[in-house]
Amino acid sequence: MAEGFSIMRRVRDWLRAVPVADAVDRRNAPTLQVVLLMLAGLPPLAWLHRVLFTERPWHPTETGAMLGSLGLSLLAALCVALIRRGRYQLALHLMLGAIAVLMMDAYVKQGMTANMFELPLQAAWLVVAGLMAGRRALWLLYLWLVLAFAAGSVTDFHVRPGMDTWGALASFALVMASIFLFITVVVDRGGVALRESLTAERARGDELAVAKTRLEAEMAERERLHQQLIHSQKVEAVGRLAAGVAHDFNHLLTLILGYAARGAAAEDRDQVRAALDGVESAARRASAVSRKLTSFSHRGMGLAEVFDLNAALAEMQPMLRQLFNPDVRIAFAPAPQPAQVRMDRGEFELIVLNLAANANYAMPDGGRFDIRVEPLADDRVLLSFGDTGHGMDEAVRQRLFEPFFTTRPDGQGSGLGLAVAYDVVTATGGALSVESAPGRGTTFRLELPLAGSAGEARAAAETVRAGVP
Repeated sequence: MAEGFSIMRRVRDWLRAVPVADAVDRRNAPTLQVVLLMLAGLPPLAWLHRVLFTERPWHPTETGAMLGSLGLSLLAALCVALIRRGRYQLALHLMLGAIAVLMMDAYVKQGMTANMFELPLQAAWLVVAGLMAGRRALWLLYLWLVLAFAAGSVTDFHVRPGMDTWGALASFALVMASIFLFITVVVDRGGVALRESLTAERARGDELAVAKTRLEAEMAERERLHQQLIHSQKVEAVGRLAAGVAHDFNHLLTLILGYAARGAAAEDRDQVRAALDGVESAARRASAVSRKLTSFSHRGMGLAEVFDLNAALAEMQPMLRQLFNPDVRIAFAPAPQPAQVRMDRGEFELIVLNLAANANYAMPDGGRFDIRVEPLADDRVLLSFGDTGHGMDEAVRQRLFEPFFTTRPDGQGSGLGLAVAYDVVTATGGALSVESAPGRGTTFRLELPLAGSAGEARAAAETVRAGVP
């Protein structure tokens, strides 16, 4: 069954694949080819059956009929070849002309009554002329049929002379002409309506093409304006970023100066070394600040390494104490076992510094900053950063991770810290969320996959699919 449908589909596609420019002719070409192929194939088969498998003696008049029928089949095959080469109208008019000649010959030689059984086929050719060749061919063929009816009536009159016979023949010819006139009018109006419909459809298609071109031009103009808007926003963002990055570096410079002052006041070598270690650590954080725009635009990734969160946060405690106001207490609760993660350590420390700076800003009168590391199921670890500051309402919380969104005054924040933190965490397969309410403080929860876990492998695969280097 499927093979049969496949063959039918290939045949249909072959019939439609004709190089005909006119839309109406292109639609009619498959039907006309089927008719011509039937005319090219069926009459030869019928005559072959007559010659080989019929016992009735051959009549001399059958020779002329066979030659005429086979000639028509040959012409039909020729017309199919013409259609396959794009000569649709030539093939159609050749076929209609041949049919007209054969009909006139049959009526002249055999008379009107002998062709009564051919009338349905002649009506079919009238329909073909009207729908496929146009009005002019339709009415010419009708007038030709009327002349053929008249010629057939004359032939019958000579075979059976007499006034009564002549009147009957004239009446019969007039009735047939009237019936064929009705068919011609119906086909004419139907063909006109079809061509008008196709013309309207073509005009509608042209209108749609013009509208499409205009829409594409409008879209291009809108895209150009959009790019201009983005450019203007980038220019504005550069100024905001300059102030924000300067603010971030100010925090780090404060740390460096604080460690330098501590080292200058140190009385022994160990205190000086500790101060210098603090200066070096703050300098590394400053280098991470310079990379945060690159991380935000996803044009580059940090150098991933495996490190223990407990150890990294423990090493940051002196820097955090230096960052917070003196009346802010810091509490650190590490996990009971090592929590190994794979990410850029400088970016991780920058995330912690951003969260700490926001917490310090939220506690101008002092408070408590809690850091907790807890193991989770599915090879993940949870870091909690909570403060007892003034908190935030729902409107601010919903926009917290938007780039350039900040509640600080101009020049005191870029609005990129939390956006970069969110991107860095999600790129490693983690998640960053926040809980806060006015007067109840803020807690950031950061989930990360442990190094070597399935979650880390999925995050790496998604990063590769997204085209992130």
